[in-house]
Amino acid sequence: MARVRVLSEAQRLPGRAVTLSAQDLAARLPRLVLEARRVAATLAHGIHGRRRAGPGETFWQFRPFSSGEPASRIDWRRSGRDDRLYVREREWEAAHSVHVWIDRSASMGFGSDLAMAPKCDRAVVLGFALAESFVEAGERVGLMGQAPPRAARRIAERFAEIMADPRGQSDTDMPPRTPLAPYDEAVIVSDCLSPAPEWDSCIEEIAARGARGHILMIVDPVEESFPFAGQAMLEDPEAGLRLRVGDAVSWGAQYRTRIAAHRDALETAARRRGWTLTIHRTDRPASEAALRLMALVQASRSGTGVR
Repeated sequence: MARVRVLSEAQRLPGRAVTLSAQDLAARLPRLVLEARRVAATLAHGIHGRRRAGPGETFWQFRPFSSGEPASRIDWRRSGRDDRLYVREREWEAAHSVHVWIDRSASMGFGSDLAMAPKCDRAVVLGFALAESFVEAGERVGLMGQAPPRAARRIAERFAEIMADPRGQSDTDMPPRTPLAPYDEAVIVSDCLSPAPEWDSCIEEIAARGARGHILMIVDPVEESFPFAGQAMLEDPEAGLRLRVGDAVSWGAQYRTRIAAHRDALETAARRRGWTLTIHRTDRPASEAALRLMALVQASRSGTGVR
């Protein structure tokens, strides 16, 4: 039978120091910024229109000419095909505001031998790459709770400076519960290990005013499969708990069942508000997750729906 015990302060400090050291991104940020740029370069991301007539360069539709409109608006080529006058309308292209949140809590420092990178490093690369792509598309991007959205070049460097500043560091495992404006979007990059009801209420508060959102769940392959046998000792770096497992194979089956139920609950909470959930394993290339999330963003904005 599994037993749980709370570690003393002396026992917890060594492991906690290692975790905090792993979470200190300052030395790794330059490399992660360069990696994020390589991922962003693979993304073909165009301007997202609002799917309505307005100022812009993309053709939207032809409509019949109305009496009283300036004659300069008539599209004579289209009108020459029949006996009616037509006006060419363009799609309204307006910048969106995207709020990115990157989980840097202690659990994100985990990285197994099967992974290409620790979860935290992968989350930073994906967050930076997506921010770069959004800015290249003419949109405003900010760090949720830390920096307002801006259409600034070299956005990855700006985010890195904020993260390297001790005043900007945060070990919370949940994004700020601040309602975003209608048509704004949240991009949350996390391992999502907090209880599903907490995520449900968090999404509810962020989306209270109609904001859309996308959750990118970062998973180490060991967390996915739990490939252990025999005696095992599990440690929680955030709560300072140890769990001794007598039969890891039997316990692993229960673990995988609970993980599946947790993800189902997360997906239900997301879909209820029109959000999306993408699961990314750290033994896969970062570009896969970035491309998928961009496709989901496009589908969400165009109203074509998401599968």
